Amino acid sequence: MSAIEFQSVSVRYRDRSALDGINFQIERGERLVVQGPSGCGKTTVLRLIAGFLAPDEGRVVIDGRAVASERKILLDPEHRGLGMVFQDLALWPHLTVAQNLEFALKAQGLSSNIRKERVAAMLARVKLEAFGNAYPAKLSGGQQQRVAIARALVSQPLAVLMDEPLSSLDDELRDELCGQILDLHAQLGFTLVYVTHSKDEMRRIGSRTILLRNGRQEIA
Repeated sequence: MSAIEFQSVSVRYRDRSALDGINFQIERGERLVVQGPSGCGKTTVLRLIAGFLAPDEGRVVIDGRAVASERKILLDPEHRGLGMVFQDLALWPHLTVAQNLEFALKAQGLSSNIRKERVAAMLARVKLEAFGNAYPAKLSGGQQQRVAIARALVSQPLAVLMDEPLSSLDDELRDELCGQILDLHAQLGFTLVYVTHSKDEMRRIGSRTILLRNGRQEIA
């Protein structure tokens, strides 16, 4: 069974087609990159998977269950079992690094001891174990990116969605974090949906690529 599937998905914004009859499947453990220029529909794909948007036509299926169909959200975002790294990171500034990660676990009803163990293990994986009590504003840009990635992974999601996560970084740091994302994927085996306009990130991150142009799917 595929982790995520788009079945003839179309989305329109007023008189413009954001996506036009998109079909694809994402297998469990796959690293799928959605690549294309600004305005091609990449972020719309992530919004549909995450549950922030319903298609005008077609269906979105996650783990064998239809979660959205024509103008209807059938399963709310918090029940989809997904982690997400936003382009602007969206870290809670008033929470420490450890508290940012633990926040994602509280909704699962885990005990305090288990939450703390999970957070400590994940911070070690991203080499931030010394920064659990720091606030995001005290971290470098690269460290904040690692916190956002760790937060997306700590709840052991079915899939992780990343929306241009490295676009604000310089080339050296982008290269380092590409390597870290690949290392984490090798260790944890999560399904990854990675949106980028960068062909370099596409080549490094993806085991498969979907190219979008003007809302239409092209052969990679």
